[in-house]
Formats: sequence, C-alpha cells, structure tokens
Amino acid sequence: MLEIIIQGNSQNRNIALVENGNLIEYYEESKEIDRKEGNIYIGEVKDIIPGMQSAFIDIGTEKSSFIHLKDILPKIDETKGKFENDKKIEDVLKKGQKLLVQIKKDSNEKKGARVSTHINLPGKYIALMPNTDIITISQKISDEKEKNRLKEIVRKNLDKENGAIVRTAAKGKESEIINDIKVLQKKWKKILNLYQKNKENDNKLLYKSEDITEKMLIDLTYKKIEKVIVDNDQEYSKIEEFKKQNIEYQNLVIEKRESVFDIYEINHQIEKLMNRKVWLKCGGFITIDNTEALTAIDVNTGKYTGNKSLEQTIFKVNKEATKEIAKQLRLRDIGGIIIIDYIDMKNKEESNKIQELLEEELKKDRAKTQVEGFTKLELMELTRKHICSHKK
Repeated sequence: MLEIIIQGNSQNRNIALVENGNLIEYYEESKEIDRKEGNIYIGEVKDIIPGMQSAFIDIGTEKSSFIHLKDILPKIDETKGKFENDKKIEDVLKKGQKLLVQIKKDSNEKKGARVSTHINLPGKYIALMPNTDIITISQKISDEKEKNRLKEIVRKNLDKENGAIVRTAAKGKESEIINDIKVLQKKWKKILNLYQKNKENDNKLLYKSEDITEKMLIDLTYKKIEKVIVDNDQEYSKIEEFKKQNIEYQNLVIEKRESVFDIYEINHQIEKLMNRKVWLKCGGFITIDNTEALTAIDVNTGKYTGNKSLEQTIFKVNKEATKEIAKQLRLRDIGGIIIIDYIDMKNKEESNKIQELLEEELKKDRAKTQVEGFTKLELMELTRKHICSHKK
C-alpha cells in the first residue's frame, strides 16, 4: 500500500512517501526557498563566455542563470553515442537575444540556475520534448514488442516537430497515452503563444512546474497511491482539487488528522537518514559521504564473518549492500555522480551479478538512473537525477 503523508506549517512542509509502513521517499520544503526547477521562462542573453562555451541568461531572478552550448544545440538521442561539434557559443548566441528556457537545476548559494532550451513537459504517460524527433522508451520497460507498440502509438499521435519519452506508466495503455499527448501538446502551444506575445517585453515566468506532491501523484499513477494523509486544511483542499481535475484519482482517499508523522513512526525513520553509517541485516554496513563533486559509498563486512568461504561472505555482504544502496539513494534523493566501493570480488561472474542486481533494484526508483559499471579500479560508477533540487 502506497501512501503520501504531508506535515506542514507556515514555514516548512515535509512530504513522506510510505509503502506498507516503510519510508521510501522523503522531502523537505522551506517557505524561504522558492523551488524553480522545471519552470519555463523568457530569458535574455547577458554575457557570453567563449572559454567555457557558455553564457549567462537573465530570467528575471536574483541571480543570472547559466547555459552551456550543448543545451542550445538541437537535442540528439544520447543512447546512440556521444558526438563532437565544431560550433562556438558566440556563433549560436548574441548578447541581448531572447530565448525560451527551462530550469534544469535550481540555483544555490554559489551558482545561479542551470537552464536549457531543451524543454521537457512531464505528463502521466509521456514527457513531451518539443523541437526534436526523438522517441525513447523508459528503461524499465524491457519487452521489445511492447516498446515497439508504444513507439508506434506515440509516433502516430505526436506533431511532427515534437518528440517524447514514454514513461513506465504507459505500459499496456493506449487511449490514456493519446489523451496525455493531446493535453501536453495543447499546454506547449499555449507556452509558445505566450512566448511570442511577450518575448519583446521584460523577462518573465511562462510556466510553473508541479510541486513535489503533484509530481509524486503523477509519477506514481501506475503504482496506485491509495491514500494521502495531511494535517491542515490548505493541503487537504489542494489534494482535493487535484483529485477533481484528474479522473483516474477518484478512488484516492484523502484524510486529515493530527500528528501525521507519528503514523508508522515516520519521525524515527527520518532520524536514521541523518546517519552516515547504515547497518545491514547480516552485520555488515555501508557509509555514505557527500561531496560537491560526487557521493562516495563504501561497503564493509563489519561484524559479519560468514560461516563458509571468504568469497561467499564477501558476495553476501555486497549483495545485501546493493539492495540497501538502491533504497538509500531514493530515500535520501541523492543526485549526480555516485561511486560505490564494494568489497573486492575476485570472481568476474559475481561482479556481473552485483551489477545486474543494482540495475534491477534501481528500477524501483522513479528518478532517472544510469549504471556505468565497474571502472578499472573496480569501483562501481553510476549517475542519478534527483527528484527535488532542495534537500536538507
């Protein structure tokens, strides 16, 4: 059973996703921080930085945003390999030029937001990608026949100038996908019209992305969230309105009660997120260390000595650690580059099994992940795109 539990006050809002009483996702929002990731703006080129193939874009926020050349050039299908280009940023952008941009990563204390001209409008079954002919299927759908069926449905119903990412929830659907495409293309045309009418005026916000709760409800449609529990009237009204506007959520139960985080001892589960060390059931443990550049995760045997061979002991710890790591990445919403230092395995077959297990466990995560595999130093390398840009 999937439930969303929301605890809010005038300053903060805490959102927990719970499955059968276990916390699987947790987010904190502060009124002092205005989350902008996913918003679409009219931006103006302020400064061009040839040495970095980048430019600063004014979108009307306190800090100028930042754009790289690759986020301006036509989008390519990244699954077909990397490409080289000989274009220069100063040949593509001119100072004072107006652009339609979307925030891909929010600003922080040191940097402005990172923006892109590659727009992505998420829906329940697809994510619309205007100005590209790319159609890709969620990695979590593996059946080739189903992938081809979905591609054909999307290709027939998309406008020629649009591409799409087909989401996991689309599996087995048809009319729902077609309706999703219609809604998103209508939304995109409205944004384009606003851009054409206002691009000569001051830089402004054209589209505001969903908040964390709405995004969670949309992303997890196929898993059927059964209940949302809130502790205030404002949140109750907001979820009720969302339910009215989305017919597939008519069976969603909305409940208001006090001390919502006492349910399933959520506060106790949240406290564990602060720990650097996470113990495994077998007696081993993992440590999680965050830096600006990457997140390093180390696997240790700890108290576990096993009762058979050394190889079996190591494999058991690595296997259990893999499941816990996938769980912690989602629970802590860890994004960016992640390096896992497993206990050394001499057997290549066991290394392959660990990688396959990691890929399988990450399918439970609604965030985009990419497992690159073991490096020459036998370190596991992967990337994950966070769900929420502001995590405490």
